[in-house]
Amino acid sequence: MPEQPQTARGAATYGRIVDAATEEFAQHGIAGARIERIVKAARTNKAQLYAYFGDKEQLFDAIFLSSLERITNVVPIDADDLADWAVRLYDEYLRRPDLIRLATWTRLERRPEGHLVDRHGQYDDRKLTAITEAQAAGRVRAGDPFDIMAMVIAMSMAWSPVSNVYAAGAKEPDTAHERRRALLRECVRGAVGATA
Repeated sequence: MPEQPQTARGAATYGRIVDAATEEFAQHGIAGARIERIVKAARTNKAQLYAYFGDKEQLFDAIFLSSLERITNVVPIDADDLADWAVRLYDEYLRRPDLIRLATWTRLERRPEGHLVDRHGQYDDRKLTAITEAQAAGRVRAGDPFDIMAMVIAMSMAWSPVSNVYAAGAKEPDTAHERRRALLRECVRGAVGATA
């Protein structure tokens, strides 16, 4: 993200802009988002927003890249238990559905093919190294580590806010989430576990 303001008042305004923009972009995408709604929700003005972030595109980039950092840091990979990693991703999508929506808008409006971001290695390298090491130790099936990572992430998104079948919500009964978590664990273990 851009450099944070140095004053408490500036930091508060900055934070309100980030929160309002995250919600706006998650709901409306890049093309549909409106700066007027963001500044109104953030209780600021366009000049302040542009001073911190530049234009709407740069604001989206800052919000989106921050969401990738959050997912990477809050849900670090455990290549020795990719099933657990998938479940923790599922849980994070329940807690923060806006994060997965931002990624989906990026895919729809900016990158219909290929990697989601230019500097994908910044987000993927640690995961790929962990999977490669688990493969070498015989704990994860052979195959392209990137494809294995992509498969586990896709499985974790089966009930995410962007599912084309069913989007789970945090207010659903715990029994429904536990049933999905158990199925997800079993399916991921079957799909990527080491084969004899």
